[in-house]
Amino acid sequence: MRLKVHPVVSHMKAMLASMKARTGKSPDDWATIVLRYGATDVNKAAAQLKADYGLGKPTAWLLASRALGETPEDYDEAAYLSAATDLFNAQFAGKKAELAPIAQALATEATSLGDDARVSPTKTMVPFYRHHVFAQVKAATQKRVDLGLALKGCDGPIDERLKPTGGAAKGDRITHVIGIFALADIDDQLRKWLKIAYELDEK
Repeated sequence: MRLKVHPVVSHMKAMLASMKARTGKSPDDWATIVLRYGATDVNKAAAQLKADYGLGKPTAWLLASRALGETPEDYDEAAYLSAATDLFNAQFAGKKAELAPIAQALATEATSLGDDARVSPTKTMVPFYRHHVFAQVKAATQKRVDLGLALKGCDGPIDERLKPTGGAAKGDRITHVIGIFALADIDDQLRKWLKIAYELDEK
């Protein structure tokens, strides 16, 4: 699977890099404060940082998470790439295990569209990136995978397989979704729409 660091991870890394300039304390300084609390729960440590220092929720959570060594894949690019396959597999395991071949096949289809197509799993979905997200996969139920597509600005007719998400009106990138129940649903028609979404993300 051809991976790309999820943009949120890079954003969190940049937040840590600018922490001293923004707050007057380095991430290590904040880690010392968190460890003095004696808290072992990230949410409780983050809440304490917010209460004591007026930090915003994302900043407090990031500092607490780093200090306690939790989920480094959320803010460290190397850790993310190391964990990305596990993030992917965890979404299609257990009662959703029969969806795994479908998700894998969709990832293969997406990355076959061009050398710049990459997979960036999160804990709840699997986005496919070119310059931006052009499609994403998620386990909608134990029996169905939803393939979301970024089709804003598509001039061609939208066929009956594609259901609008309401994303176009809200400014979301994902505007349509196709429900997939079996590998046989990944047909030429679906590949056509996936390719259109990829090509719409030229810049």
